[in-house]
Amino acid sequence: MGHLHMPLSPAAENSALPTDERRAGSTRWLAAPSVAVLVLWMTVPLAMTIWYSFSRYNLLNPDEKGFTGFDNYRYLITDPSFAPSIFHTIELIGSVLVITVVGGILMALLFDRKFAGQGIARLLAIGPFFVMPTVSALIWKNMMLHPVYGVVSAVMRALGMQPIDWFATYPLSAIIVIVAWQWLPFAFLILFTAIQSLDEEQKEAARIDGAGPIAMFFYITLPHLRRAIAVVVMMETIFLLSIFAEIYTTTAGGPGDATTILSYLIYALGLQQFDVGLASAGGILAVVLANIVAFFLVRMLAKNLKGEYDT
Repeated sequence: MGHLHMPLSPAAENSALPTDERRAGSTRWLAAPSVAVLVLWMTVPLAMTIWYSFSRYNLLNPDEKGFTGFDNYRYLITDPSFAPSIFHTIELIGSVLVITVVGGILMALLFDRKFAGQGIARLLAIGPFFVMPTVSALIWKNMMLHPVYGVVSAVMRALGMQPIDWFATYPLSAIIVIVAWQWLPFAFLILFTAIQSLDEEQKEAARIDGAGPIAMFFYITLPHLRRAIAVVVMMETIFLLSIFAEIYTTTAGGPGDATTILSYLIYALGLQQFDVGLASAGGILAVVLANIVAFFLVRMLAKNLKGEYDT
């Protein structure tokens, strides 16, 4: 006489599973609400921006709505300020990266040596990173680079030189100086932490072999900093794509479009011309550009990490 096999209840089936599987299933259910909120938080604004980028939506004429296809993108790309904004963005990011990486390496080498007041000097060196961008821009505009009352102008007059109105004559260079001053402490902290991890025995062996300071820098210190430099470049590039407060506070994108970068152009289209469709199209282009840049930067960082682990 055969035995009857009664179906197990869900609770019995769950108890029959191995402990690790039950634990993994419980963890997935517990994490599901957080994942759902995160997905909604990310996808809903992006989906709305994509929708508006294909729509005619101007706050001055809210009744005129409709699907426009790629007209917003076509109008944005042919706008006279679009191409200069791309070039200005690239120039700003490239210049700030060169200044912060080179300056950060030099500062890291300087602070790697013991000297009196090193703690206070280190605190002052990282101070600019904690200054709000708007406050930093006001300090440089009214106290440092002002053509009449600024510190730089006073130094130039003391040297017998004619003061310069930096924001009128060299506006983008002035913005680059402000942004680089803010981000130099970040590069310094990353590079200084990396240089502190350099093996002292390796440096001592190089000194015994007769290596001078220049040879030690190019053959020992700089290769050791390769990974840290890649991290600095990746992090700064992602954040520099969204620079806005420094430009809005000092030059408002001018004179003309001399300091208009992509982020400020999107603001001008959205909040000065009240064209939500154009601003959304600019936002999508900015997202695409940021993802392309991030893709190559992540590949560069992964390549550096692979090379370091292979060695």
